[in-house]
Amino acid sequence: MAGATLSATMPAQNAQPVILVFDSGLGGLTVLEQVRRARPDAAYVYAADDAAFPYGAFTEERLVSRVIAVMERLLARHAPDLVVIACNTASTLVLPALRQRFVTPFVGVVPPIKPAAALTRSRLISLLATPGTVARAYTHDLVRNFAAHCAVTLVGSKNLAGYAEAEMAGEPVSDAALLAEIAPCFVEQADGRRTDVVCLSCTHYPLLLPRFERLAPWPVTWIDPAPAIARRVIQLLGEMPAQAPEAPPARAVFTGGAGLTPALGHSLERRGLTETMVEAMPLAVG
Repeated sequence: MAGATLSATMPAQNAQPVILVFDSGLGGLTVLEQVRRARPDAAYVYAADDAAFPYGAFTEERLVSRVIAVMERLLARHAPDLVVIACNTASTLVLPALRQRFVTPFVGVVPPIKPAAALTRSRLISLLATPGTVARAYTHDLVRNFAAHCAVTLVGSKNLAGYAEAEMAGEPVSDAALLAEIAPCFVEQADGRRTDVVCLSCTHYPLLLPRFERLAPWPVTWIDPAPAIARRVIQLLGEMPAQAPEAPPARAVFTGGAGLTPALGHSLERRGLTETMVEAMPLAVG
């Protein structure tokens, strides 16, 4: 399935499953929203490893060690039926180790190159991601396997994830700053062909999508992998039962909590996360 990696482990289809959505920061909220639409009856825990944000600064070995350590604690405390790794970096680097270590099924996210290649008419695609995702061999393999007939522009943004976090905290950045990050995605060839599809390959980026659409020099199709992840969750857990119990309040868990301002708290509440807590796990632990 485009945009989602698959787990070989099939979870038991509980009447009211517990779904844990995990990211390094707030980007996974875009995935949480889509999954909650698919299974509004489920119990949700949103876990942000903000003590270690951003993951792009880690070596692969250190990132694997960190995510396994954090996940071990989260699984013990919240006992989810399924975990969504709503982070491109963690999905591409850590999922194999998580599936080897734990019996809980995991669903990950990957750059949506395949659907982009199917949608494009100009055969000009851009992939907007973190520098780490752009540089990773996994990404280049996706391009080679699914978009060999296209010209794919890889745009590594050092700042957009942080800008999205600031937006959620009530401190939006300027239009000029955002435009500088997305401008390289828009390519126009001498024959008049233009980029017509942009892959949002960091889960933080859809938080800024309304502004991207307004600032874009011309209309394009923006691909958010979150709907594909929600469909995969339904495949694994099943549809909502006809007589589903009322869902409990969704909870947000942070491993650091330094950025938990009142403005961010209000943003989380607007997204249905009415309970917020800090389960401290300093970076040194991972």
